[in-house]
Amino acid sequence: MNTIHTFKVEGIEGGTIDFAAFAGKKILVVNVASECGLTPQYQQLQELYEEFGDKLTIVGFPANNFGGQEPGSNHEIQAFCTRRYGATFPLSAKIDVTTHPVYHWLTQKSQNGVLDSQVTWNFQKYALDEQGCLVHCFPPSASPLDAMILEWLNPQ
Repeated sequence: MNTIHTFKVEGIEGGTIDFAAFAGKKILVVNVASECGLTPQYQQLQELYEEFGDKLTIVGFPANNFGGQEPGSNHEIQAFCTRRYGATFPLSAKIDVTTHPVYHWLTQKSQNGVLDSQVTWNFQKYALDEQGCLVHCFPPSASPLDAMILEWLNPQ
């Protein structure tokens, strides 16, 4: 079965985000948008990234699929995230969640071996373990600091 570690994506500032580089860390993949009611989750994602950065990486995928809430260019998105939320976690170049290979893998059990899902709105969160295997999908409304996510990161 393939893992997310087989994927490489374009970074928002150019270059490549190679998921193989995250082997040994948990990964939270989130489709993000700058003009959404859930946009303040950027701050919570950054807090999570800072607190658990030794064992977690977050990769944000800007997408304009829901309500036209990510209309900006890659440069505008990066500037907004840095200025408004101090985001330092990796962001991909802007994508379409309905056609992007990573999201194809995340949403199809035939690809990820775990579950079928549909991206329902901005800030849906996919949790992957240290081996790059999908373990859970959290809904957009779940705060990045939700007890379920914190328990996944720091099991008792």
